[in-house]
Amino acid sequence: MAMARRRLGGTDCQVTELGFGGAPIGNLYAPIEEAAVTALLAGAWDAGIRFFDTAPYYGFGLSERRIGDFLRDKPRDDYVIATKVGRLLVPDPGDHPARAAFKSPLPFRPVFDYSYDAVMRSFEDSLQRLGLDRIDVLLMHDIGRVTHGDANDTLFPIAMAGGAKALTALRDQGVVKAIGLGVNEWEVCEAAMDHARWDTFLLAGRYTLLEQESLTSFLPRCVREGVGIIVGGPFNSGILATGPVPGARYNYEPAPPDILARAGEIEAVCRTHGVRLPAAALAFPLTHPAIASVIPGMAKPAELAANLDLMAETIPAGLWTDLIMAGLIRPDSPVPTADAPAVSA
Repeated sequence: MAMARRRLGGTDCQVTELGFGGAPIGNLYAPIEEAAVTALLAGAWDAGIRFFDTAPYYGFGLSERRIGDFLRDKPRDDYVIATKVGRLLVPDPGDHPARAAFKSPLPFRPVFDYSYDAVMRSFEDSLQRLGLDRIDVLLMHDIGRVTHGDANDTLFPIAMAGGAKALTALRDQGVVKAIGLGVNEWEVCEAAMDHARWDTFLLAGRYTLLEQESLTSFLPRCVREGVGIIVGGPFNSGILATGPVPGARYNYEPAPPDILARAGEIEAVCRTHGVRLPAAALAFPLTHPAIASVIPGMAKPAELAANLDLMAETIPAGLWTDLIMAGLIRPDSPVPTADAPAVSA
């Protein structure tokens, strides 16, 4: 199956509109056996997905190893692989609580380090774990206040003076094609734009049917400066996939009453157009010109199949108009004026 691709910012990376996120196969949510991982990755490949994102943090090396093992015999120019820097994996044979949370069999633990030398070392280590000859997209992982709190006041200058310099050097040498950040907050991306020239940002959950604050300044700046966006977490970690059901999750926590109510209103408008809420949620980020790919979480073949089914659903242009008229998405949200599938085939 062929899947439409979009250019990632000003680079020559052509990423599929639907990408594969490697966190679940790092046992982020639950252990996944090797056979199930292989089936999931094979299904993604057969469906036409050619953009794969991973990180050292996912399973403390496990996700990188699994994705690299799968991709190694695939034509190298047929896919784009992204991984991250910012955490070094150091040997730790003990019963480390974070490793237990990931249920990772690999004897390592992560240590935050955004310095120049650490970024260079992390890049080389990732090549070894992946077993691939190159990495296309390299992202600085989880810098920002959401992860570090007040410690970000110390870490951010180190990341911009050291890590950003290392990433820029790797791009200038032609070792990687694109550099950026992989984070959960648009504000740190915008701040980083004052310190270096970035090609892309992987932004989790911050441009969705429930959140469009990034339209105020950040996304317009990305358009002006030719920065491509990869959207992770288009379902806001659950509620836009399940709907406002009891126990629905929003940003990895139980959804508060106001979010449950708003999701219910959005779902009601979707229903009047015969559109499923998760199909609209998958389609919405891709309506913005800066956004090149969307990465929903997929931990099993059934979830992959469900997302492929959603991406084939036709979204009437009137749905977006009605959501804007109802005040449920921002009026400056760029939306299609013609009916279209969630993701182009």
